Amino acid sequence: MRSIVVSETVRVPASAIAVRTARASGPGGQNVNKVATKVDLRVDLDAIEGLSEAARRRLLGLASHRLDGDGRLVVTSQVTRTQSQNLDDARAKVRELITAALIRPKPRRATRPTRTSREQRIATKKRRGAVKRLRAWPGD
Repeated sequence: MRSIVVSETVRVPASAIAVRTARASGPGGQNVNKVATKVDLRVDLDAIEGLSEAARRRLLGLASHRLDGDGRLVVTSQVTRTQSQNLDDARAKVRELITAALIRPKPRRATRPTRTSREQRIATKKRRGAVKRLRAWPGD
């Protein structure tokens, strides 16, 4: 098993990756019942090299629903009919997830609504109220 290179500084060493195979569901003809093409890739998140603490926290947030009981990232792939292509697909999914965690989110700055947007909101509310008033019975 070779390591997953995410960027020049960040990589997942081969020792942190565990691969299991199983029989996949879906297309495959006669092979579907006898060839283990589904790939189950598990990555130890603590062993990823070059990941800052903030990026590690973001990765845990992004992958929270993909963690197993031991805290390892679990990625499965059964898109293609061959084990090697499914392994490449699973490795690409891990790479994309770590790449997404490396991107620092843009801080949100609180802004106030513009004068025009406030006026439009009030005008819309007045129009809606007028429509409802016109629906009332004449004696009300």
